[in-house]
Amino acid sequence: MKKNLLTLATILTIGFFTNNAMAQTSAEVSTTTAGAKLIKPMTLVQDSPLHFGTINVLAGAGGTVVMNSDSNSRTFSSGVASGIVAPAPTNAAYTVTGTKNVTYALTLPTTIVVAETLVPANTMTISALKARFNGESVDAVTSTLSATGTDSFTVGGTLTVAASQNAGIYAATFKVSVDYN
Repeated sequence: MKKNLLTLATILTIGFFTNNAMAQTSAEVSTTTAGAKLIKPMTLVQDSPLHFGTINVLAGAGGTVVMNSDSNSRTFSSGVASGIVAPAPTNAAYTVTGTKNVTYALTLPTTIVVAETLVPANTMTISALKARFNGESVDAVTSTLSATGTDSFTVGGTLTVAASQNAGIYAATFKVSVDYN
């Protein structure tokens, strides 16, 4: 019986130490990080329209009018020249607001088809649209909102005038969009 008691005491002692010697199954980190990024919805407001101004078409010739992206100035080629009648040429100009110091991208259309307002079958195409952000020296499609959450840009492009283009007033609407990167 003494031998049985000794065996039982040994088994209980081993069992007690075995339970306490088990491997740790969980861990804890004393310092972790948490956070959130809040953004304001972006707004885009047009301050002025894209208008190539008055253009003189020379008899039997067509050409292009390039509206620079930042200076309301035009360059003429071939059979078109500057007109002196109002309206004056203007770059499309926009103001962007959103979350301060965040970058964003601009999307411009590939082309814009303008139609004569009285006879919509007559059209011209504006292509090669380019944007210039807030006084930058080069055209771009991305920018960063300022510390106050604002930015601005202007848009120019190339108007193609056919040799047989009807005289008239041409107009269209087009979409410009901005979105956070």
